[in-house]
Amino acid sequence: MHMAKSVVGIDIGGESIRGVEVLHPGRPEPVIQRIAEVPLPDGSTKRGEVLEPNTIAAALRELWRVGRFRSKNVMLGVGNQRVLSRDLTVPKASLAQIRESLPFQVQDMLPVPVGDAILDFYPVSESVGPDGPVVHGLLVAAIKDAVLANVRAVQLAGLKPVGVDLIPFALARVYLPAVRSRGTHALVEIGGNTTTVIIATDGVPQFVRIIPTGGEDVTTSLSAALEIPAAQAETVKRWIGMGSNVQTPDDLRAAASIRERTGELLTSLRNTVSYFASTRTGTSVSSIVLAGGGALLPGFAEALQTQTRIPVSVGDAFVDAATSRALRREDITSRGTSTAVAWGLAAGSVAV
Repeated sequence: MHMAKSVVGIDIGGESIRGVEVLHPGRPEPVIQRIAEVPLPDGSTKRGEVLEPNTIAAALRELWRVGRFRSKNVMLGVGNQRVLSRDLTVPKASLAQIRESLPFQVQDMLPVPVGDAILDFYPVSESVGPDGPVVHGLLVAAIKDAVLANVRAVQLAGLKPVGVDLIPFALARVYLPAVRSRGTHALVEIGGNTTTVIIATDGVPQFVRIIPTGGEDVTTSLSAALEIPAAQAETVKRWIGMGSNVQTPDDLRAAASIRERTGELLTSLRNTVSYFASTRTGTSVSSIVLAGGGALLPGFAEALQTQTRIPVSVGDAFVDAATSRALRREDITSRGTSTAVAWGLAAGSVAV
């Protein structure tokens, strides 16, 4: 295993591709070298999956040009609907042995043949069962098709995919690192179409749930309620939020529409966190960290705190990141939420 000196984490979103180049990935102090983002043509991806590999390859070449990335090694993320996680207990063995045995252990837990899935296992705790020592952990499975088109786009751009990681874990790595997050915390990342909940103890993910709703759903229903174009609805949403900036009757209608749409999400989030607590005796979630574009909706953090009675804060994925001298701090923080996934993917990369 020789280590790549630097690797670029790539996050292929609905509207843009973000890349973060990191030196010494996988070490305690990875260093962010370069960050870039390029827009994508409409319809080239859907919910994080590549629909047009050639279009994405062209965008990746542009990203390398704009970002002046030096490394051709790429770490890809897989997320959204195509990931499932289950609790799994296996006989105690090395992590490498457990990973090798997964296809035989999990066939009946998956909705697809084992050969069509990318499997991984995150150990959480150990105990002794009736047949000897066992490891309890989290099985995570991603559907391969969702990743293969992304891999193909990367290869078409003349780049080398060196690994695939799960976006929920990439996020946990940078928002809930063990150094800052002793105890049990929930990360809620609100994207365009999906909201991901990751609950981690001392930085180790214990639970993942993907809720199929996000910020774009709020914009769409607001655009319908007020009969305005989506771009305008987006602006209204960011200004009005849950309704503290209300001034006119239109503002009131907007706030009511936003509250109705986010109400369902708030209920799902509250239920998810209480479900986790109810299945793990003696464990309580001590804080909720918000991430993703939807985290910035005015009033949302307060509403979630009211619903869950757990302290809620907006996370910072770059708070203790080491950066090269060329990068200005504000270049990172100004687009913090959108580049967090790419940063988390690159930071955890050890596979070359």
